[in-house]
Parts: sequence; structure tokens; C-alpha cells
Amino acid sequence: MPMPRSRAPIPQAAALAVRQGQLCLVRSSGDKRWVVPKGRLEPGRTLTQIALQEAWEEAGLVGILCREPVGAYVYRKAGGVYHVTVYLMEVTAAAEDWPESRRRRRRWVRPRKAVIRLADEGLRAIVRSVLNAA
Repeated sequence: MPMPRSRAPIPQAAALAVRQGQLCLVRSSGDKRWVVPKGRLEPGRTLTQIALQEAWEEAGLVGILCREPVGAYVYRKAGGVYHVTVYLMEVTAAAEDWPESRRRRRRWVRPRKAVIRLADEGLRAIVRSVLNAA
């Protein structure tokens, strides 16, 4: 009997977008959970470029990204395994209209409230650690 092939985790990048002590959460496109902007690594792009791109597309945010990631977590969705590298981003501008503004809501919350709203334990742990949200 052949062994099932294990697929490598799909790389993604996420932005913990912070402004005036608050974290930006967006609604997921599918199941309406609160998440942070994130997306798949694309050919020819770096993880930091993807984190900045997703912050703009999903939340209308522009900012300065820390060069080094603040953490990573893994989740499963639709039969795939995703490895998300998370970067802290200081928001410098927030647009009123952005590419996915009709599909996603954006909400600014204190880090402690974000920990309660976020569904993924790996992401909650990063928010607790990085933003001191006990």
C-alpha cells in the first residue's frame, strides 16, 4: 500500500497592523471570522512584500513593516496546511476605499480585545507576545 504524500505547507505572510496602540482586524472573505491581513507567497515576491500588499488589498493600510518577522503559526484550511510568517507594521495611512472594501470590514481594537476575537490560537499567541495583550 503506497504511503500518502505529505504536501509541504503553503507559505503565507501576514501584517499585524498597529496604529495608536490598536490592532487592525479584518473580516475573513469566507467564514466571516476576524483575522489579520494575510495572503499566499507569490512567485518573484518576498514575504515582506506580500504582507504589505495584503495590508493594502484587505484593509486599505499603508505602513512601515519591521524587517524581521515577529512570529509564525500554522493552520489548516480546505485540506491544505498553511505556514504564516507574521510581521509587525506601523500604519502610516488608512484609506477610506481599498481593493476589498466591499467584501471586508476593517475594525481597530485594543490588543486584548483582538486576542478574544481572533479564532486562531497561533495568531493569538503572537498578539499576546508582541503586543503585550495578556
